[in-house]
Amino acid sequence: MAGGAFVSEGGSGGRDYEGGVTVFVVITCMVAAMGGLLFGYDLGISGGVTSMDEFLSKFFPQLEKQRVKATHETAYCKFDDQKLQLFTSSLYLAALVASFVASVVTRKYGRKVSMFTGGLAFLTGALINAFAINVTMLIIGRLLLGVGVGFANQSTPVYLSEMAPAKIRGALNICFQVAITSGILVANLINYGTSNMAKHGWRVSLGLAAVPAILMVIGSFFLPDTPNSMLERGKYEEAKQMLKKVRGTDNVDHEFQDIRDACEAAKKVEHPWKNIMQSKYRPALVFCSAIPFFQQITGINVIMFYAPVLFKTLGFGDDAALMSAVITGVVNVLATFVSLYSVDRFGRRFLFLEGGIQMFICQILVGSFIGLKFGTTGTGTLTPATADWILVFICVYVAGFAWSWGPLGWLVPSEICPLEIRPAGQAINVSVNMFFTFLIGQFFLTMLCHMKFGLFYFFGGMVAIMTIFIYFLFPETRGVPIEEMGRVWKQHWFWKNYIPDDAVIGGHDEN
Repeated sequence: MAGGAFVSEGGSGGRDYEGGVTVFVVITCMVAAMGGLLFGYDLGISGGVTSMDEFLSKFFPQLEKQRVKATHETAYCKFDDQKLQLFTSSLYLAALVASFVASVVTRKYGRKVSMFTGGLAFLTGALINAFAINVTMLIIGRLLLGVGVGFANQSTPVYLSEMAPAKIRGALNICFQVAITSGILVANLINYGTSNMAKHGWRVSLGLAAVPAILMVIGSFFLPDTPNSMLERGKYEEAKQMLKKVRGTDNVDHEFQDIRDACEAAKKVEHPWKNIMQSKYRPALVFCSAIPFFQQITGINVIMFYAPVLFKTLGFGDDAALMSAVITGVVNVLATFVSLYSVDRFGRRFLFLEGGIQMFICQILVGSFIGLKFGTTGTGTLTPATADWILVFICVYVAGFAWSWGPLGWLVPSEICPLEIRPAGQAINVSVNMFFTFLIGQFFLTMLCHMKFGLFYFFGGMVAIMTIFIYFLFPETRGVPIEEMGRVWKQHWFWKNYIPDDAVIGGHDEN
């Protein structure tokens, strides 16, 4: 192939660059994506642990009386306890704060330093939780886990987007989501096994969180930094050599120049948090805020956090509840691979819209089944057939999320921000995500107690709103080099009003 850039066939107005997909960049991105294991393992482990009788009797003895009372009154309120919910949600409050600190570290010291810090904090939190003797130790451990999640989630998607070639950026970035869903599944399987231990099964479940943390620490220690990050810190020659290595070609002049142009623009920005408020960054600000908000308001973490608790609330037995969580975990992983295959073939918009429609239908059906069986009083029992149908529709709902809003919620914000505001944009993405994850974790069981089956209609309504939002306001970003995203906004019917001509980077023609 002739040297220089050529027009991408993706149809989004971006350009492709010389070079191919190298084994080095694939391995590097897969190692970096292991940061998702931290997040995934914790998402899966907390719901199983909070359904274990030994754990509840040791740390939340007041719940036993409440559960007996609820058996005679309303099934919806069996697990409504603020301290129990705080155990789950405190992690995400810490992650929210940590993401802002991580944005500074990521910009000044590089992406891999943030990933290393996140792994170390997560490892410490896992060990404290494993040896906890009271609720205070549990919460401290959860807060440290939150610091780890905040650092990892802030830096890893950015690292993946910067390392990956534009034509497979979606697939490599979704490796992060594959790691998250794999972590959830592993956690569900471990919970199913440890629930049958005579004693201390919950300690094993919580302590094994140290395994993905160790993988993250070791992996980030050996990872190279991205060319973008090297340029950002003035390491021009090292950045060019790294770009040649990850692209597998010496002819990287055009891509390097585009990244360098973006870096020079970034250096002029002394206050990224102030600059992201400028009108030319309005699309990035809106989507870095709206996408994580909508991702959480789908209700997915109701399933991820509290699947065993939810299934027990609906009358599944202990083992059946944990096995149902394992089944949804398997569906979650398999569906994420669908996204891995399709995101760079069919594009982001198609997956967003299809997934939204699928989730909306399933939320309405699940709410209707529960409403018909339990009504507003919360009294009633599920027949095996009804329980099976509820599980089926929850699995279809999880599949819809796993190949759309799950991976795209991390991919899109990481690929749409110019370099000069990228750490700030990703920090907003993570912090909004963590804030609403905290709210869902802290108040879902209370909301279920008060809103009953109507809670599923509420989430379904939010899915409908966010699908309409994407249809009208989100342009396709498939195949667009990350430093040329301004071209996409400039061509959009609405966002073009905010993008000046000088905000479009690229256009280094061949000589």
